[in-house]
Amino acid sequence: MLNMLAGAGSARANRVKQYALILIGCLIGAAAYPLFLVPNGIAPGGVTGVGMVLHHLFAWPVGMTSLLMNIPLFLMGYRSMGRAFVLRTLATTVLFSAMIDMLRMEPLTREPLLASVFGGAFLGIGLGLILRGGATTGGTDLLARVVHRKFSFISVGTFLFALDGAVIVLAGFTMGMEHAMYAMISVYITTKLLDAVITGLGTGKACYIITRKGDTITRRLLDEVSRGVTAVDATGSYSGSAMQLLVCVVGRMELMAVKAIVREEDHQAFVFITDTHETLGEGFANLASDDI
Repeated sequence: MLNMLAGAGSARANRVKQYALILIGCLIGAAAYPLFLVPNGIAPGGVTGVGMVLHHLFAWPVGMTSLLMNIPLFLMGYRSMGRAFVLRTLATTVLFSAMIDMLRMEPLTREPLLASVFGGAFLGIGLGLILRGGATTGGTDLLARVVHRKFSFISVGTFLFALDGAVIVLAGFTMGMEHAMYAMISVYITTKLLDAVITGLGTGKACYIITRKGDTITRRLLDEVSRGVTAVDATGSYSGSAMQLLVCVVGRMELMAVKAIVREEDHQAFVFITDTHETLGEGFANLASDDI
């Protein structure tokens, strides 16, 4: 009974976290339009980019126009992503579109370059938080998530960048090529920050150590760095010697200690170190509470 109550409480807490991420993401992403993008004529791709082109031509409201254009994409997403996800995305899209039109903020800059940089940053962070909350703002974001689910090797950001390029070309013909070039900068920054928010900022380091003194190095890593180590038996293909491959993920500040231990114990070891986009599990983020 207690386990059931604990599970229900955890699920409720995760839902609250998701809704909070979606709300904050909508606020940050929508603020990019009145603060930076719309006053400087920068169409950041996607359905809202088309909405901005129509706003430029006919003075139609960006948010409402984008919402109406999302209807066919919702019908497609309903079939491929499931009812719960699409309904959550529908609510998010309505909120996001309404905020674009309702947020009455004075532009922070009339300099197009600054607007493209900071507008792209706000939009990328906002969209990333919305995706982490388990929704999208519809439009090409929904299409990108559908494609990413079927073809995981295509990242959400990369797919959005390709689609947004087509919208930017359209904006270039209607709003001027200079505005389109600023939009390219904005879309690039949005793409990078979107992927960074989704996958993490890469603060961890994965250390791969090939050594003949695996037991000694493992013991020191456990005692002195307090990080887990996975050992795999290996054989050198050239020498035929028995070795061990040690895998250890550490924080950035612990990396120097790892290299010092390996250097002291086996100066002939082979070491390579890579960034980790996101590290989940004991000693890092709680895997059980991850809601992506």
